Amino acid sequence: AKLRLQRPLNFHIPYGRIGEYISFINEQRLNLEIFFNAEGLDSADEESIERLRRSFSHTPYLTVHGPFMDLSPGAVDPLIRRVTVERFSRTLDIAALLGAGTVVFHSGYERWKYDHRPEVWLEGSLRTWEPLAALAESKGLGIAIENIFEDEPSNLKMLAEAVGAGNFGLCFDTGHFNIFSRTTLEEWLEVVGPYLTELHLHDNDGTRDSHLAPGEGTFDFDALFRILEGLDRKDLVVTVETHSLDGVERSITFLTGSADHGRPSG
Repeated sequence: AKLRLQRPLNFHIPYGRIGEYISFINEQRLNLEIFFNAEGLDSADEESIERLRRSFSHTPYLTVHGPFMDLSPGAVDPLIRRVTVERFSRTLDIAALLGAGTVVFHSGYERWKYDHRPEVWLEGSLRTWEPLAALAESKGLGIAIENIFEDEPSNLKMLAEAVGAGNFGLCFDTGHFNIFSRTTLEEWLEVVGPYLTELHLHDNDGTRDSHLAPGEGTFDFDALFRILEGLDRKDLVVTVETHSLDGVERSITFLTGSADHGRPSG
């Protein structure tokens, strides 16, 4: 099975490393998901973002991946939440300057950390995401919450339902699913399907988050594409999260059946 898309693939890259690969990006006319860590957020301003936009020889479709280290959108401690909201708000500002479409953030849920009580995480999460979803909407942005340590998807569905905003959805990450999930792919996608707006595609052997090209680990991509066909979801933003140029090229070949950079098929 091959992935059928309405838009070309996006490719994940840290903000601080775009300059190293700009020739390849322009040559391949790639769409990008730009990752901002704390340092990237602090160094980005209107001038540097405008400089970045001028460095493209094409008009890429851009998405943004927000920071996550040390941040906790579902935090019980209001000061931790305040810092998290500050960082995420800044991310939305930068995404708007870039003219991005969707901004991906991590859920922050770990069942051991929250003593198997997702309702505690949900209460803090709503205080974070309700105002941020409204801010994103005012900037013409979508938000997609990505699974990380979740071993089943019910907390993600709870969050998407509770926020209930048209611009607030979920991102399904194949690599994280492959490591942590205790449910089947079919069960997971059945739960999150109505809220799914983005896919993160990468692979691993189930032991660590190695960000291999799709098809080089143990995740069942054929099953994923088959299920997505059944859900009739060709409108998703699809982002490849491999961490090398070779991995990008192998991903394109695997996902599209050619060395083309992922133009829509079907």
